[in-house]
Amino acid sequence: MSLNADWMQRDLAVLWHPCTQMKDHERLPLIPIRRGEGVWLEDFDGKRYLDAVGSWWVNVFGHANPRINARIREQLESLEHVMLAGFSHQPAIELSERLVAITPAGLSRVFYADNGSSGIEVALKMSFHYWRNCGRTGKKRFVTLTNSYHGETVAAMSVGDVALFTDTYKALLLDTIKVPSPDCYLRPEGMSWEAHSRAMFAHMERTLAEHRDEIAAVIVEPLIQGAGGMRMYHPVYLELLREACDRYEVHLIHDEIAVGFGRTGTLFACEQAGIVPDFLVLSKALTGGYLPMAAVLTTDTVYRAFYDDYASLRAFLHSHTYTGNPLACAAALATLDIFEQDNVIERNKALAARMARATEHLKDHPHVAEVRQTGMALAIEMVAEKAGKVAYPWQERRGLKVYEHALSRGALLRPLGSVVYFLPPYVITPEQIDFLAEVASEGIDLATRDAVGVALPTGGPQTFHDPG
Repeated sequence: MSLNADWMQRDLAVLWHPCTQMKDHERLPLIPIRRGEGVWLEDFDGKRYLDAVGSWWVNVFGHANPRINARIREQLESLEHVMLAGFSHQPAIELSERLVAITPAGLSRVFYADNGSSGIEVALKMSFHYWRNCGRTGKKRFVTLTNSYHGETVAAMSVGDVALFTDTYKALLLDTIKVPSPDCYLRPEGMSWEAHSRAMFAHMERTLAEHRDEIAAVIVEPLIQGAGGMRMYHPVYLELLREACDRYEVHLIHDEIAVGFGRTGTLFACEQAGIVPDFLVLSKALTGGYLPMAAVLTTDTVYRAFYDDYASLRAFLHSHTYTGNPLACAAALATLDIFEQDNVIERNKALAARMARATEHLKDHPHVAEVRQTGMALAIEMVAEKAGKVAYPWQERRGLKVYEHALSRGALLRPLGSVVYFLPPYVITPEQIDFLAEVASEGIDLATRDAVGVALPTGGPQTFHDPG
């Protein structure tokens, strides 16, 4: 028995994996990973896989990055953890100072959580609680975009709109308002991204006008709806949204968990619209992909609404055991050092251009409706019929065929349904980008070559989106 097979058997005897129908592994081998280095992951049999999805969108500077490793080791020698209630420590203070310095002006307070979903819960609760402290108790609903995804905890699911993940739990979810997404894949033929995004804002304008007295906040994934299929839209939508939120006295929450830290071409996506949200939620790449951590940045106006004598009961009594963990803070500080010292954003422009050139030919593929890109995120949408963008039934799992082919060629590509995408670490080379494009092209050819006979059950979600 190979080492891979041995570890796989031990795994399947005890582990329950996330976002997985475990029965799939009766035929689809698990890949146990022994080590990582740079863009590469290596299994126990010595085979390497190029990590094209940054291990669920978190790894930006490569696996086992020596600079991040060194910072964590140094921190480990002095302090591994201390509660952040009534206590503090140097890494949390320094990280907070630096986050305030690099995010848009006005975001002056940092609250830590343990992961992205938890960070979303913090922002939602803070917004609701702010309005309550201000005496406006009717403002307790949230507006979200269709096809959005903000995490898997209950409130985070409530502001999401991927049916496969929310329908089962409808009885548990908050009463939210869903507004049609500005998703530019759905724009009319010949219409520009900007024109479509402007036109779609009319739905949001009407919603805010009608429900202003009951809405606490609007929450969006700026520029890219990640788990919804890497669907993208123009920054003008964010400009219009900021102005409208101010006009109707509604908070704006930016979920930059997936798109923050350089993924869209600027350090933060909100910079491309020249706006400042009331809450900016960061996670994933915050620690370079090393340790779970989220940061929620907000304004002094929000902070002051909670600042009072204890007996007023206005305090934000929300906590996570590992809030502001020193090791995670150390990893984040090292990550910020690399951004600062290595001219990452500028270098990424050349890599993004190489991604565009390497996949240009796929625009003419008979089963590719669109190749779209925002910065270091590129997506290729496979369709049954190019004319009319007729989607494949999700039950056919065309993306899974691309995934399996990529593994055979030494690449980790994990499509979102029928959307093949690249979100690689920023240390990827131009030659490695070319390799990924070649593997993706082969996989798309294989996945779209033949008809697939599957029984299509009635009911259930009409689209399939695997959350990354």
